[in-house]
Amino acid sequence: MNWGIFEGLLSGVNKYSTAFGRIWLSLVFIFRVLVYLVTAERVWSDDHKDFDCNTKQPGCSNVCFDEFFPVSHVRLWALQLILVTCPSLLVVMHVAYREAREKKHREVAGEDCGRLYLNPGKKRGGLWWTYVCSLVFKAGVDTAFLYVFHSFYPKYTLPHVVKCHIAPCPNTVDCFISKPSEKNIFTLFMVVTAAVCILLNLVELAYLVSKRCREGLAARRARATGVGHCPDYATSSCKGDDLLSGDLIFLGSDSHPPLLPELPRDHVKKTIL
Repeated sequence: MNWGIFEGLLSGVNKYSTAFGRIWLSLVFIFRVLVYLVTAERVWSDDHKDFDCNTKQPGCSNVCFDEFFPVSHVRLWALQLILVTCPSLLVVMHVAYREAREKKHREVAGEDCGRLYLNPGKKRGGLWWTYVCSLVFKAGVDTAFLYVFHSFYPKYTLPHVVKCHIAPCPNTVDCFISKPSEKNIFTLFMVVTAAVCILLNLVELAYLVSKRCREGLAARRARATGVGHCPDYATSSCKGDDLLSGDLIFLGSDSHPPLLPELPRDHVKKTIL
């Protein structure tokens, strides 16, 4: 599998993520993807070949290996990493959709028209929900895989010797796992990093929800303050303040107020005469 292309696609997620999201992305690539590529595949490359049982019965080693290793660690981790990182690609696709829609709107209405999105990458509206759902999905996938690993391999560890009594084995035989201590170390490392990623997802989710709640409360207070300030112009003291300021208010008229003569007394005399 070409993980280089996969990493290139996810590199665009960094500029649309929060600080917690950037930490999560760094943790995934440095402590999960790189460890998987460099060490895990090599450690588990000989798990079937070096699985030995103290019997020469044909097929016994194969059925015992399938009994104790129903799914390979490497394949489970590969599937887990793919499912965990795919929601981040959906965020990038949503931003690209916004940018394409904004570009099309400008081509149709012109450059001087209003914009559909002030910032297509800003987490508002549907993009906020896409980002929040991606966090929930990533945390759920990691949690589900941790449960699957624990159900297949209790306490996430492998024993040095396993007992097998499945046909066609003639009796209960002892089977020996290749490099169990090394495999246990890498398994626990991957489990711990997955748990840290879940914690980061939950912290980022709490941060986004609390930030949205604070912004909503601030907007409500601002609207309440705006409505409470001079609610009735005819009965409030704001009218008197405007009149005392010397400004003339002409309601329902677009014409400018007439200019007064420089000497109003002369004007009055001429009018009387």
